[in-house]
Amino acid sequence: MAKRTRVKDIFTGRIGQEYRVMGWVRTFRNNQFIALNDGSCLANLQVVVDFENTDPDLLKRITTGASLSILGNLIASQGKGQSVELSATEITVLGDCDAEIYPLQPKKHSLEFLREIAHLRFRTNTFSAVFRVRHALAYAIHKFFNDRNFVYLHSPIITGSDAEGAGEMFQVTTLDLNKVPKNDDGSINFKKDFFAKATNLTVSGQLEAELGALALSDVYTFGPTFRAENSNTSRHLAEFWMIEPEVAFNDLNDNMDLAEDMLKYLISYALDNCAEDLVFLEQRLTEEEKVKPQQERSEMALTEKLRFCLDQPFERLTYTEAIEILKNSTPNKKGKFQYPIEKWGADLQSEHERYLVEKHFKKPVILTNYPKEIKAFYMRMDDDGKTVRAMDVLFPGIGEIIGGSQREERYDVLLSRMKEMHIPAEEMSWFLDTRRFGTVPHAGFGLGFERLVQFVTGMTNIRDVIPFPRFPGNAEF
Repeated sequence: MAKRTRVKDIFTGRIGQEYRVMGWVRTFRNNQFIALNDGSCLANLQVVVDFENTDPDLLKRITTGASLSILGNLIASQGKGQSVELSATEITVLGDCDAEIYPLQPKKHSLEFLREIAHLRFRTNTFSAVFRVRHALAYAIHKFFNDRNFVYLHSPIITGSDAEGAGEMFQVTTLDLNKVPKNDDGSINFKKDFFAKATNLTVSGQLEAELGALALSDVYTFGPTFRAENSNTSRHLAEFWMIEPEVAFNDLNDNMDLAEDMLKYLISYALDNCAEDLVFLEQRLTEEEKVKPQQERSEMALTEKLRFCLDQPFERLTYTEAIEILKNSTPNKKGKFQYPIEKWGADLQSEHERYLVEKHFKKPVILTNYPKEIKAFYMRMDDDGKTVRAMDVLFPGIGEIIGGSQREERYDVLLSRMKEMHIPAEEMSWFLDTRRFGTVPHAGFGLGFERLVQFVTGMTNIRDVIPFPRFPGNAEF
């Protein structure tokens, strides 16, 4: 049997040469034209069938969704829409598909419906494009850090600490929930559990990345994280992937430089390597925008939005400066913000972040030096005692895409902040050790991978950029 050639490679094949392709039937017209796709690219390969000399029983088995192996000669196409096509000399059905019950018919399906059949949605143009882009971005992340001599650190999925202090964590246990062992005071006796202590699924690999950075200097993690937040919005997942670089000897300015360089690299990589898929996704988004109310429509097409983030340096300003801009903005004065900005200390919402990016500066923005009350315990305290060396990168259409900080490397200050925020120091002694034994200034940030993929693909719901979304009430497939 001739070796399989991917559909993507057929389009640059030699006219007159014999090829074998394998894939799934998208459509079969007039018992003569098969549109075959194998997921290697957006385009279907048109296969021409000599129906007069083909077994009628075989023709009946060529249905939408069936998988085929086809041997044929590559010829110049006479029809519109493709330059070449395959003239079939041998067709083998690898897997039949009952067209009457196959849920992916050749018509437009809603994203909500496709979420219900997430095990099949990869076969649609939209999701094959999304997941090819997702793959490209994942590769680009590893390439970016590898080319800069970072060490890839696998942080644990099971942890005994809450890195964010949020408390919204999934518990991990092997205890029999029908007869949970109890202490004399009625509390759960975790000493009987597998790890002999209470454990959870991690919300972040950052704390472990700090440990690595304080020996290897430049590290990053890229792994799954979990948040048991009972939220059903288009922005939340219970299981998602995070990229978290951590760099010894870096300060806040170094951290901002790294974040800006990384985001520009990733967007450029997608534009250079996923052009066909991004054009399709842009067309799809344009059609979707047409049915929205005027005020909800994006002002920029997808690739225009991506280039918007490449074409100029990111604006950098402090939280305090941003608050003044927002307080005096027209939307705030006219009551257009859902969450009015009244005083310093307000926790900024997406509408405020987008105003700064899309209306005021008209470029991506990095906000720094937030009030300590609204940021995590590990962020380095500023000399004013009121703010910390935090940074958030804000993008058009999505708001915050990266959050990070220079870390608090001073033992006494970190311990004080932990007490202030009720973080149990005895459980975090291993983390405090890094501040006792050769501490150094260091900084890092977190990039939610799905949020990045959502931004680059233009998908409006985060559940549509991860293969099998996990959210309240749903753990299918």
